[in-house]
Amino acid sequence: MAIITLTTDFGEKDPFAGAVKGAIYNEMPDMRIVDITHSISPFHIPEAAYIIKNAYKSFPEGTIHIIGVDAELTPENKHLALKLDGHFFICADNGIMSLLTSEINPEKIVEINIHDAIKTNFPVLDVFVSVACHIARGGTLEVVGKISETIKELHYLKAQANNDLTQITGHVIYIDNYGNVVTNISKSIFETIGKGRAFTIHARSLKISKIFTSYSQAIDFTVNKEQRFDDEGKKLAIFNTSDFIELAMYRSNPQTSGGASSLFGLTYLDTVTVTFK
Repeated sequence: MAIITLTTDFGEKDPFAGAVKGAIYNEMPDMRIVDITHSISPFHIPEAAYIIKNAYKSFPEGTIHIIGVDAELTPENKHLALKLDGHFFICADNGIMSLLTSEINPEKIVEINIHDAIKTNFPVLDVFVSVACHIARGGTLEVVGKISETIKELHYLKAQANNDLTQITGHVIYIDNYGNVVTNISKSIFETIGKGRAFTIHARSLKISKIFTSYSQAIDFTVNKEQRFDDEGKKLAIFNTSDFIELAMYRSNPQTSGGASSLFGLTYLDTVTVTFK
């Protein structure tokens, strides 16, 4: 039996997430459903893209991922079903898959065309669930859509190097539960452009010239804890589990002392640059 995951901006208060699960169980009572999150910020496509990119690989191949973010059907926002990296994704063609397809080419893309047979004003509940259950039964993508070759690209999800390869310009694409700031500057572009050169990361007034591989690596544990006065709140940059540059504060708490986002004054789409020397 396949697994169906749900990633939405529905929140926990309203009935929408529960209704989608009920519709799946109504078609396939033994289906396994996993909530990745229903707490995506409303209509926040880069946030949803980042979360699904980081979550899907932990599931077995053949898993079906429903992404219910900005999913209303319009002439500019069609619906897609994709097979990519052995997984299936059902979502709107709003750029949400850009972060994944920039690294992995889809095996197949179809533009869903079963809407005439399903009258709905809640496509995640009706259309997406119908497509997901069709795939779970072993159905092919061509039955629910016509083959497509392209998806919508969101170019601001990609960091860019300047012409003389001395600087990478990126943006904040996600702020996590700890207030840490995730950029779209990948380890791959950093190493390709940097070639081992010294560098400085600039983000507003923040300047950092070293990148760690973990948060605790920034702490000198050879010094007695009582003498390490600046451990908590220490500014640092790491390559996170997605291999993106993340700006953080060691052991920060957004509810008390503040996290990197508030303390650095950074928010979604703010510019972050890496300048090489």
